[in-house]
Amino acid sequence: MLGRSVELARFDALLDRSAGGTRGTGRGEEFRDSGRSRLVDITGEAGIGKSRLLGEVCARARRRGMTVLRGRATEYERQVPFQVFTDALAHLDPHALDGFQETDAVAPLLQRSGAVDRFGLHRSTAGLLARLAAPSGLLLALDDLHWADPASLELLDHLVRHPVHAPVVLAVTRRDRQSPESLAARLTRELDTGTVVRLGLRPLSARDCAELAGPGLPPAETAALYAASEGNPFYFLTLLQAHRGGTTPESSAPPGLGTLLLDELTALAPSRRGIVDAVAVLGEHATPAMVSRVTGRSGTEFTADVHALTRRDLLRSAPQGLLTLRHPVVRTLVHESTPFLRRVEMHRLAAQELARAGASAAERAHHVEQSLTAWDPAAVAVLDEAAARTARTAPASCAHWLDVALRHLPHTPEHTARRRELVLRRARALAACGGLRESRDLLQELIATPRRSPGGPATDENQGLGENQDRLRVRAVVLCALVERHLGRCTEAVALLRRELARGPAPADVVRLGLELGSAAPQDSGTSYAQVRTEVEAALAAARSLGDEVKEAGVLAVAALGEAYEGNMTAAHGLARQAAALVDSLPDNDLTALCEPLARLGWAEAFLEHYPDAERHAERGLDIARRSGQLYVVPHLLLCLSHIRVQTCRISSALELADQAEDIARGIGSDQLLAFVLASKAAALVAACPPGDPRPLAVAEEAVAAAGTGVDWWASTAWCIFGWAALMAGDPVRARDAMLRAGGPELQRIQPSMRPLYLEILVTSALVTGRSEEARDWAERARKEAEQLGLPMQRASALRSAAHLPLAQGDTAAAADLFAEAAAESARCGAVFWEAHSLLLGAPLEAAAGHGRGGTRAWLRGRRLAEAGGSGLLVGLADATRPPGGGSEVPYGSPDRAELTQLLAALTTRELEIAELVAQGLTSQAIADRLYVSRRTVDTHVSRAFRKTGVSSRTALATLMARRRAGSRFGDARAEQD
Repeated sequence: MLGRSVELARFDALLDRSAGGTRGTGRGEEFRDSGRSRLVDITGEAGIGKSRLLGEVCARARRRGMTVLRGRATEYERQVPFQVFTDALAHLDPHALDGFQETDAVAPLLQRSGAVDRFGLHRSTAGLLARLAAPSGLLLALDDLHWADPASLELLDHLVRHPVHAPVVLAVTRRDRQSPESLAARLTRELDTGTVVRLGLRPLSARDCAELAGPGLPPAETAALYAASEGNPFYFLTLLQAHRGGTTPESSAPPGLGTLLLDELTALAPSRRGIVDAVAVLGEHATPAMVSRVTGRSGTEFTADVHALTRRDLLRSAPQGLLTLRHPVVRTLVHESTPFLRRVEMHRLAAQELARAGASAAERAHHVEQSLTAWDPAAVAVLDEAAARTARTAPASCAHWLDVALRHLPHTPEHTARRRELVLRRARALAACGGLRESRDLLQELIATPRRSPGGPATDENQGLGENQDRLRVRAVVLCALVERHLGRCTEAVALLRRELARGPAPADVVRLGLELGSAAPQDSGTSYAQVRTEVEAALAAARSLGDEVKEAGVLAVAALGEAYEGNMTAAHGLARQAAALVDSLPDNDLTALCEPLARLGWAEAFLEHYPDAERHAERGLDIARRSGQLYVVPHLLLCLSHIRVQTCRISSALELADQAEDIARGIGSDQLLAFVLASKAAALVAACPPGDPRPLAVAEEAVAAAGTGVDWWASTAWCIFGWAALMAGDPVRARDAMLRAGGPELQRIQPSMRPLYLEILVTSALVTGRSEEARDWAERARKEAEQLGLPMQRASALRSAAHLPLAQGDTAAAADLFAEAAAESARCGAVFWEAHSLLLGAPLEAAAGHGRGGTRAWLRGRRLAEAGGSGLLVGLADATRPPGGGSEVPYGSPDRAELTQLLAALTTRELEIAELVAQGLTSQAIADRLYVSRRTVDTHVSRAFRKTGVSSRTALATLMARRRAGSRFGDARAEQD
């Protein structure tokens, strides 16, 4: 390892920490925190020694007792999903996953079949790595990442953004100039956080190369070879080998690397060159048996040739019995120099052998693609099946294989229907993996394709073909409208849907189009729900005429959200009740097509402040969406739940849900959706973080940046949350500007049913900046709109706005009464966060107004709710508003014995067992090891215990368990006395 002492020293420090070795080595600040994973990004040009360094690091990790998994991405298999991870995990001990409860969730990484949730796979992979890291640490080494498939890159992106809380080291190698932009950008962004450490490998020095050459080579010749290689060790060694073999003319400059390597191949006998060609073509399937079948050779001569090539260091034996060429550069040259028809035949034979061995379509698809030169129904069927199997976990690969199939599908009338279906599937896959614009272009082309007459007599068969074409066109229109929404083009989506409705579609299609139109309208700045109400009512009538309760429930849900958004709460209440009654009466299988309407129903009930109903329907929709692979709906359901849990003060859960939605939004590639997701995350962070924490404002700034110049619902929401974050950060001027930007003229762009809550930000900002008359006007408007809405939480917001006015004039008694009334209104609908907020604002005023112990009681309840809900903002507010002597009489957050018994009675036996271990101070991983379950299972039980007991921190749960034990001892003592 000449010239790499600095890089190895930095690795040694990290491996020591991860393996539980010495601490405080002082070898780099980036290694100061061993509680989470780190990624080491090894970069450099081809042949610079990245893989050699990685191999040495793997050896050092093994000597420390760490688990080591090493995988390599390969140049010609870039569409094989998760290839680099499956290569790494292929080295696992067969019993390593015994007892791991999420094995099915990571099946694609283990080359097992199974339909799994793509983003659930990411989270489960983190759990798998944490499990494998016990007890001595884990090194996951991924080589040549510049060639990794899109699914692997997306998984790595997740692991970088969500570091594993375990002694895990990820080490990756890549070529700078060949790396995908998304990969390079993500790794660069995380350098500042310390999650990523970059080691850029430079060329070796002249002294290093001289030592590499050894003493037998004259200094002048060494210098010439060094100058030609520019310090690249692979090129230098290749030049050195050629020089010693006498193949480099002394009278001319040394030849290029490619020339040297091809000269080496020219000297091979045809039989041996055929083996080398086969290994280059087969890649990860180049086992000796497969090479033998593909080359048609076997027996002792074949074995002798393989051994001879190994001695020449052209071939090497890799783990799992694979044959590889000595360097990826060699494989590239061999592959490109292999005659085209020979390559095609080798791939064809490889695909046949894999099929005979029972390999999945996804495993065979790469070889089928490379062997496909003309229309072959059987080969295209394999690509079709591979695309179907990877649609949920690796949509980029799915889209690629469908593209290959389409390129070979003849443009003839008998294939028209299949072509249209494949185009629609490819558009859906592209929309799921960030290719929104390409998806939209495909769909627009599909929609513009004229309906082909089936020809022949007017038979039932021909009529059915025409109806199928119409249904596919409607599906394309609905999907195109959805994609347009994600691109921030809601006006275009509405126009597209209305044009299709004007064509006079069948009743079932009227429902489908009306559902999407009702969903798109509230997000379009130029279209209110009132402008599409007629079309939605027509869709409802069509659903009822068909007797289709599922579709009827869907339209009712969309209508409920439309009316709730606009603030027509009487109509919204009635529609939501009807939708809920139907939804609750239907089994899950019938609701598979209703996931987005379920999200709409959840949001409608959330805006109506029916939080338990909203949560129930959103959770049900989320479960169905994940099981059925409806990825695009999942963020909306997650954000609905996150919103509910902020309002009901379950902050850690709200933040976790927003994090999950962020993963999916980034994967889909929609800036508009990302703006909405980041706004929701910022709202949860405002509630979660103590006053002065910079994180909420930073995330809110990213949200408005993602929104860009948009003026739709998502952009308006992002600016409103930015205003709240700015106000909590102590910047009322930016808060006011943000709210005015969000609302536009007369604040018309701010959601009517949430406007009183957002007006409170303007009232507070105006008072702080000395605009008392402006504050009075905003407060009066909030009062009028809240009364019109008739919603308790919105009335509470208006009451808090009103309370700030007398408070600014020194009338503490009037302000205290208004804050108390606001707390009572919030409590009516279960808006615990705002109840606590109102109590804590009013508590010191009640004490100052001489209201006896009312202020102390209000403060104690507010502090208890804040602590139980995990709100750093409210706990900070409680600390700042503690009344004189507050909290000295009664410990805050302490339920009485009857309340405690009731809280803990809701826990299952396993939840109670885990809660006891939490109280003993054990980490989730330690509990998992003791109970022989996964860490994710432990975290799930802890989260359920939080929800059932109303706490949101391990400390609070430990306190409850301690009081339970104390109560038990008290009961035993009483029993003994009796």
